[in-house]
Amino acid sequence: MTEQTAPSKFEQQRREKLDKIRQFDLDPYGDRIDGVQPAATVKAAFVDDAEGQTARCAGRIVLHRDIGKLIFITLRDSSGTIQLGLSKKILEGQWDFIKLVELGDIVVADGQLGKTKTGEITIWVESITLLSKALLPPPEKFHGLSDVDMRYRMRYVDLWANPEVMARFQQRSAMTASIRRFLCEKGFLEVETPMMQTIAGGAAARPFITHHNTLDIDLFLRIAPELFLKRLLVGGMEKVFEINRNFRNEGLSTRHNPEFTMMELYQAYADYNVMMDLTEELVCHLIERHCASQTLSFGELSIDYSRPWRRARYADLLKEYGQCDMDDMASVRKRAQELGINDVNKDDAVVVNEVFEATVEAHLINPTFVIDYPAAICPLTRQSKKDPRFAERFELFVGAMELANAYTELNDPVVQEANFRRQLRGQRDDETMAKMDEDFITALKYGMPPAGGLGVGIDRLIMLLTDATSIRDVILFPLLKPLSAKQEQET
Repeated sequence: MTEQTAPSKFEQQRREKLDKIRQFDLDPYGDRIDGVQPAATVKAAFVDDAEGQTARCAGRIVLHRDIGKLIFITLRDSSGTIQLGLSKKILEGQWDFIKLVELGDIVVADGQLGKTKTGEITIWVESITLLSKALLPPPEKFHGLSDVDMRYRMRYVDLWANPEVMARFQQRSAMTASIRRFLCEKGFLEVETPMMQTIAGGAAARPFITHHNTLDIDLFLRIAPELFLKRLLVGGMEKVFEINRNFRNEGLSTRHNPEFTMMELYQAYADYNVMMDLTEELVCHLIERHCASQTLSFGELSIDYSRPWRRARYADLLKEYGQCDMDDMASVRKRAQELGINDVNKDDAVVVNEVFEATVEAHLINPTFVIDYPAAICPLTRQSKKDPRFAERFELFVGAMELANAYTELNDPVVQEANFRRQLRGQRDDETMAKMDEDFITALKYGMPPAGGLGVGIDRLIMLLTDATSIRDVILFPLLKPLSAKQEQET
């Protein structure tokens, strides 16, 4: 058992104030409070020179100015801030207690609304109640917790210390709600599919493995919901979508978190062209509702989302930026070697795609649908009837980052089974992935309608629309490397 860490001198000082507050026979950790109004609502409804305006606001103290017989407090709630004015003359009976209230404490205050000489809307407090005594002091400046790593680790401080962080997550929630409304209005049914699966499928990625004790079986946290959503197409649900978590046991970066949110949908009797139209309409709908302009900043980039968006063939982009031709594999392999890509014992299609990723993606700043991928790397996609070397698949790139992936879905069970077996032969060294979803093949044998499927990375979409260049800035609690013992002590 580890020894309890001794409180810092700052915490000890606050504990002493806590003891003094209890001596007033007050509960420093409060109770239910009714009738609380958001600070922004109170300020918006204020009428100059109108008498009898009152307010009740609750929140955290983020600024505290004590000038003797008058104290000014800035109170912050999830909607914004409002000033409290506390006068010893009005609050004589509470003044000794009020002198113990400090930065970081959560309080509720009632009083008359007015304006100070500087024009600040202020609640002139007639009653104040402590709801939660903070035993740790806030950052030195309530404007912000500046250490980026600590902001992610202490999101519970970051949210109230940095108003722009709260605003971004409020935007995320509003945008996700808009996505749901948009799809529901188009006749899509929101569903939920298993997070734990007996077979890891639907994407080429390394899964997380867990174990179910009662059944004594290993299970996989899902890497994609695709195969279950397609089962619903077989069952007669013609337009379905899910917004939920996927898990991939892979690297961490500014664009990758092992646990991330995806929106995946399927529409019967559609194809990848319908998915392109839907994606463009959805993203532009979000920009119209939640952004100030169709041209948005993303770090140092300026991205123009004006419609129509560019649609470019994979092979043409490889020629344009990769300076090689898919029809000439010698030129592709030579280009791979020039780029330092190891092409030994790799399938042609894999080498082509690695060259594409290395040479093309960085140039795709404005929204670009990259269409018609090599069929060999698309085992779940219908091949093009015009040229079976290519699949009816697109990836949407924005800001040099993949945002969405879509197919004309393969619904031929014989071809699908052959593709799965071919894929598994290339994964013999990975026992966790070396299984085929036989039940999915059985489902296809009952008949799945022609369909289009689409997956959109919600985290990346929010990044782009809120100018957040790290995925950690749009995930409330991103996965981080554990602190060392020394770092924990310093924290």
